[in-house]
Amino acid sequence: MKFVAEILIALLLHPIAIILAWINLAGRNDLDTVKKVLWAVLILVAWGIGPILYMLLADGSLW
Repeated sequence: MKFVAEILIALLLHPIAIILAWINLAGRNDLDTVKKVLWAVLILVAWGIGPILYMLLADGSLW
């Protein structure tokens, strides 16, 4: 039961993290368009760690 709860929480919170990372990415002026597009794709494709990589490597934030 605990495993199912963890999966449900991850399925709920991860899309929220993706959306918040995209909002932060769209508002940044220090990145050019190509870098923004690459980060947006990476955030989506690297499903498990995309938003985490964005926060750590691109100095992004989720709020």
